[in-house]
Amino acid sequence: MLKKKLLIALLSFAGIIILLSFIGVNYLQAQFQPVDGTDQQIETVIIPKGSSTAAIGQILAEKNLIKNALVFQYYAKYTGQDVDLKAGTFDLSKSLPLKDVIDILAIGNNLIDSVRFTIPEGLNVKQIADRLAEQGLVDRERFLSLVKEGDFDYDFIQQIPDNPNIEYKLEGYLFPETYEVRKEASEEEIIDKMLSQFAKEWLPDWDKQLAKKGLSLHELITLASIVEREVVVDAERPIVAGIFYNRLENSWLLQSCATVQFVLGKQRDTITFADLEIDNPYNTYVYAGLPPGPIGAPGRISLEAVVNPDENNYFFFVTKKDNSGEHFFSKTYEEHLQYDAKSRGNW
Repeated sequence: MLKKKLLIALLSFAGIIILLSFIGVNYLQAQFQPVDGTDQQIETVIIPKGSSTAAIGQILAEKNLIKNALVFQYYAKYTGQDVDLKAGTFDLSKSLPLKDVIDILAIGNNLIDSVRFTIPEGLNVKQIADRLAEQGLVDRERFLSLVKEGDFDYDFIQQIPDNPNIEYKLEGYLFPETYEVRKEASEEEIIDKMLSQFAKEWLPDWDKQLAKKGLSLHELITLASIVEREVVVDAERPIVAGIFYNRLENSWLLQSCATVQFVLGKQRDTITFADLEIDNPYNTYVYAGLPPGPIGAPGRISLEAVVNPDENNYFFFVTKKDNSGEHFFSKTYEEHLQYDAKSRGNW
């Protein structure tokens, strides 16, 4: 009887081992399969120079192009291709099995027919369209039409208010950065790439700051776009952001010359008193609060400055007019007038 029980126990144990082995083998095999065999959408991936096999696996896993970063690492080592993995820019998709992904990375940059373009901070969508059209990358009118009415699937787009005063819905959300795309990339692909970068730049902790300030995401991007256009010296961006918050909290007009330039549609060296009186909801010399939407594309530093502004008691700033790009900051109007005179050389 004891031998029979022992035999049954051993057989049961062996069965469990076989079952676990079967499950393990199936699980491991699954890790080599495509993430989604039906998804042919191209994802451009940049592998930085000097990246380890583990780091490359992590990048691919975060992009959801492979199922398991650890399996990628060990399989590349097993095949000996870990020493061949290249840095560069790659076009990949979720439909590729693990082996193909490793083969592509081992061969090298597969974006042979690619082109780079740079969008500087502060440009509005018309300026972006002009820049891309001049490089032969987009049809200007189609690009602007998509920026105005295109259907792109991002949560932050759902938060943009339906305001008839906003000419281009995606104004402020085409993130300024250097991009690399296929030469045949469509206007939709280019816009989506810029929107995707905006989504990556937005830090989850910033949502808490939004709640504390009582601002919507759209309002914060609007304010950041004003800071971007008003300030040249990065160290001053948090200070100017703090000044605009002070004005808003005390029900002052923002009085941003950058918003007037946006209304004018072109950059002027001098703004007249007549310009300051233009009846347009984007003119912050006439209309209280923030304008309906962004006036350009804010960069990382301006976004950070508005999320975490300098807490100060300043209400005024004026350029030093010494080609430094810096400002004088003041708490009172009288002090501001003194600095204004000084900046003009009348002191």
